[in-house]
Amino acid sequence: MGDIAEDQTTFYSNAEDYWKDVPPTVDGMLGGYGSISSIDINGSKAFLKKFLGDGEGKTGADCALDCGAGIGRITKRLLLPLFKVVDMVDVTQEFLDKAKPYLGEEAQRVGNYFCCGLQEFVPEGGRYDVIWIQWVIGHLTDDHLIEFLRRCRKALRPNGLIVIKDNVSYEGVVPDEVDSSMCRDLEIVRSLVGRAGLRIISEEQQTNFPKEIYQVHTLALR
Repeated sequence: MGDIAEDQTTFYSNAEDYWKDVPPTVDGMLGGYGSISSIDINGSKAFLKKFLGDGEGKTGADCALDCGAGIGRITKRLLLPLFKVVDMVDVTQEFLDKAKPYLGEEAQRVGNYFCCGLQEFVPEGGRYDVIWIQWVIGHLTDDHLIEFLRRCRKALRPNGLIVIKDNVSYEGVVPDEVDSSMCRDLEIVRSLVGRAGLRIISEEQQTNFPKEIYQVHTLALR
């Protein structure tokens, strides 16, 4: 058990060290693929808008949480245009510091900047209409991902939604030694979501991304 705990500690600390050396820019957040940002945001916006509104069963637009927010690329271009207030959580303080000038005047609608790894983060109960988790689940072990999703579920408002958008491998788990993360296949992600007590209400693949990168899938959960 000691080895597992030590391996976990190294898994997280290596990732923190990696991100500390990444420039606080859109290109840095996207691993050199800054050019795909608009395609990504437009796909996310179309996906999310299907659930927002005032009708029965629709998701509200008061407050959202951006998980693994970095400098706020998603907060700025996806969440702040759709929600009154957005909270940001990221493990790298430098990114959150950069978020304020990056967001400009809109930064006044960011409710909280939480500097914390998601494996330790506890979102406030019943606060969020949408919890957006993009390109970050690979930095969590299976058990920590399940536990985090359970905490997210408790943090949702009525008709709230958790959205995972991430790379998926073709088969199994593919480790990335460079940034100390892993890429899971879709069946594994679905299984972990189910173990967290959540159900997938919608799922789609992001289109028009470069062919050399992993497929990216978006899952809406309740």
